[in-house]
Amino acid sequence: MKLLIVAVGQHVPDWAQTAYDDYAKRFPPELKVELKAVKTEPRGSKTVETLYAAERKRIEAAIPRGTRIVVLDERGTNLTTKALAQRLQHWQLEGDDVALVIGGPDGLDPAFKQGAHEKIRLSDLTLPHAMVRVLLIEQLYRAWSVNAGHPYHRE
Repeated sequence: MKLLIVAVGQHVPDWAQTAYDDYAKRFPPELKVELKAVKTEPRGSKTVETLYAAERKRIEAAIPRGTRIVVLDERGTNLTTKALAQRLQHWQLEGDDVALVIGGPDGLDPAFKQGAHEKIRLSDLTLPHAMVRVLLIEQLYRAWSVNAGHPYHRE
């Protein structure tokens, strides 16, 4: 199974990339994690709909056919770490590759969100995009560790 994190925005601070890389290398070979950063559409005087359409096209191009799409959205399902661990286990049992999609500054195209298999949220707080990448991969690693009985996760 592969977890694909698709994030709108190509530039993150060094600290965020270092933290992301640290967690990414901890996953076992049978659970591959890949990050695909897609270009943010230049804002200028474009409408939000134009921005959404351009970013959506890039996001869809980054996701292989047949991949389960899970979007991160402030109105998504609020999950505990244990609930995320259960989701991860379900995805693994289903054998699906999963794309977790992080939107850009304006979020994600509403139609794209509507067509996703699932919508989850990481926090009630508004977080910087670089922090979302780090928080997401850390929580995915923690979810894996719960399922593996690994001592990383303690209650």
